[in-house]
Amino acid sequence: MEIFGGERGILMTIIIGLLVGIVAKFLKPGKDPGGFIVTILIGIAGSFIATFLGQQMGWYQPGQTAGFIGSVVGAIILLIIYALFTRKR
Repeated sequence: MEIFGGERGILMTIIIGLLVGIVAKFLKPGKDPGGFIVTILIGIAGSFIATFLGQQMGWYQPGQTAGFIGSVVGAIILLIIYALFTRKR
């Protein structure tokens, strides 16, 4: 049985996205945007960014995904970019 596939795939993605988003918001100093939904989306997007950058740098093979720490780093990168854009307003 594959944990991340099938019917459970979306649920596991949301749960892991939430955990990654919470850890990223905790580790990045300063005020961060959003609530529950935004935290999940930041965690999921951070995982995609970490996977993409890792594959481009040769750390991951095609089909491999970033681990938890890589996903947190990707989410922190997203939060920093968001802070740069919102600071100008």
